[in-house]
This record gives sequence, C-alpha cells and structure tokens, in this order.
Amino acid sequence: MGDTVGLVEPASPLDDPSRIDEVAATVRAMGLVPRLGSNVGAVEGYLAGTDEQRAADINAMYADPAIRALLAVRGGWGSARILPLLDWDLIRARPKLLIGFSDITALHLGFAERAGFPTLHAPNAGGRWPADSWNSFWWLAFAGAGPVLELRRHTGWPDPAFAVLTPGVVEGPLLGGNLSVLSALVGTPWMPDMTGAVLFLEDVGEAPYRVDRMMSQLALSGMLGKAAGVVFGQCTNCSPDDADGVSVADVMRHHLGSLGVPACIGANIGHVAGQLSLPSGARVRLDAGAGTLAVLEAIVA
Repeated sequence: MGDTVGLVEPASPLDDPSRIDEVAATVRAMGLVPRLGSNVGAVEGYLAGTDEQRAADINAMYADPAIRALLAVRGGWGSARILPLLDWDLIRARPKLLIGFSDITALHLGFAERAGFPTLHAPNAGGRWPADSWNSFWWLAFAGAGPVLELRRHTGWPDPAFAVLTPGVVEGPLLGGNLSVLSALVGTPWMPDMTGAVLFLEDVGEAPYRVDRMMSQLALSGMLGKAAGVVFGQCTNCSPDDADGVSVADVMRHHLGSLGVPACIGANIGHVAGQLSLPSGARVRLDAGAGTLAVLEAIVA
C-alpha cells in the first residue's frame, strides 16, 4: 500500500475526459498513489493520442523507478498498434505489473511473448471494482499469494451459464483474454506459444457466428489444439439471432467439447461486474470439473 502507480491509456480515451479525476480517486481509494502519464487526456480520433504518445507513456513508466505498477485507464482499441513501439529491453529489465483487460489483451500477450513476467488481467482503472474483482486483485497484487479462484458466477445473468464440457485437472501458464483481440494477433510475432497453456477467453458484443469464426481461426491455426485446458468466460451482449437460435454456448461446445482437454464455459471472466482478476502468464492449476483455478506462483515479490 502507498505505492505509486502509473495511469496510462494504451488504447482509447475516456468517453468523458473529465472523468480522469474520478479514476485517480478510485486508485487512491485502493491505497495507491496515482501518477498520470504525460499524454493521458490526448485524443487522436478514436485513440488516446498517437501511437507514439501512447507507447511513450508506457516506456516512461517502466523507466521510472518510482512507479511500481501500470494501470490502463480503459480499453477500446489501439493496444496492438503500439506493440512495435515499446522498449522491450527496458521492460524486461524493470518488471512491473501491467493491469487492465479487454483491448489490453494485446499487451498481456505481447508481454508474455517478449517480457517474460506475469501481468494482471483485471478491471481497467476507469471501470468498476466490486468485491470479486477487488478481492482477487488484492490477493494477487498486494498479498503476493496464490489464491484458489472460484470460476462460477454467483450474481447476474451470465451468458453462457457455467457448464463443464470436459472435467479434468491440468497445470500450465495462464494465457488469453479478449477473443477478438487475441484472434487478431494469430500469426504475428506478438502471440506467445500456447503449447501446454491454460487458455482463457471472453468477449463482448459479438454475434455467435462471429465468435464461431474467431474460434475457427484459433482451431485452423493449430493454436487451440496446443492448449492444455480452456476456460471460456462471459460473452456479454452476444445473444443469438432469433432466426437461427445458435448460442455462444453451442459454439463453444462445438469447438471445445472434442479437444480432449479440461474445459469449462461461463466462468466469471469478461465484461461483467465482479469479474475475477487473473494472473496472465503465471502458472495455474485448472480443475474444470470443480470450476476452480488455483494460482501456483506469486506474481509480485
């Protein structure tokens, strides 16, 4: 507690730039001291400044020894564009938690491939931090512990509902994030090797046929078949077309049911209130039948 953390905007700006004071207040309520990146508040079309500005803020935060972690203000789009502009030698030499989700998936995957240390797939600084999100974040980021996370959602109306497709227990590095962002990195040098990984996925605002298309891309590329286990979370606002009635759960049963590895769907991951904070890149144990994810290593010293 009391650490200084950097607020950065790797992707899109806040819809209301005046909310940055509110975001900073949220960070202070966590017991942390926020420091805004020099270019936070910049706008370049649908991006939070130019690619060079957004990358410069991240590089500057890793160069500053006073900064202990980086929190993305929001997602949107644009993180993938700055991957070639990041100073990977500097980042590798100064391990610090990068925190965020949604479009920040591009950075989580890039860090897994190029930096070699875990990051934290958790709500963005400008988002909501209900109990499930905060408690899992606290254990991982503050306590440096390896909690056992309950994947089932206990509130709201999840889509899909939690279901075990293939029971079993498996260990491996936890990798994944937003399906749309992840699938767009397939075939690029920023995608880590998924061999033996526990793959987690989620999405928002995608029709089931588009989810099917992206999952087909993962399968046809060979990436899906390399995973040791798969957890699909929530697909918020991904309702089926009334004309066909195919659901995201149907799509997942098709792609995951025959993989022969532990798999479950409907986990408390994604664009939902109370999403779990997850240690991207850390070693975990998935018990698909029990619906639990045990974190096997601390992600902070």
